[in-house]
Amino acid sequence: MNSSDKQFEQRARALYQEAAQRIDPVTAGRLRAARRTALEAAKAQPSAHHRARVLLPVGALAAVALAAMMIWQPAPHQPQGNAPAAAMATTTEQDPEQLPPGADKADPGLYQNLDFYSWLAANDSNQSKR
Repeated sequence: MNSSDKQFEQRARALYQEAAQRIDPVTAGRLRAARRTALEAAKAQPSAHHRARVLLPVGALAAVALAAMMIWQPAPHQPQGNAPAAAMATTTEQDPEQLPPGADKADPGLYQNLDFYSWLAANDSNQSKR
């Protein structure tokens, strides 16, 4: 700062202090009340910076938890150790999405009355339309 800036600053301070001394008491009281109200409002509301400092770690923690849930899938349920192997094989074969066994492995009785099964399916669908 050069000397002219310092002189300007000193003169501005002197004028401010002189004006503050000459202010009437009613206006001074209103200014103090407004200042107190503004300070209380500032303390009551957390700043945007404070919210960002809190939300950033919370968001990161949520992302990590989601990633952990997606990575670590629960292990498939294992039946009790005393169950026979044949019972375990039948429980895995009961999935309704699996295809039926091939003709060489299937019971020949299933293929004897195919006309009856198609008639039953046709009549069953007609009954459901009524």
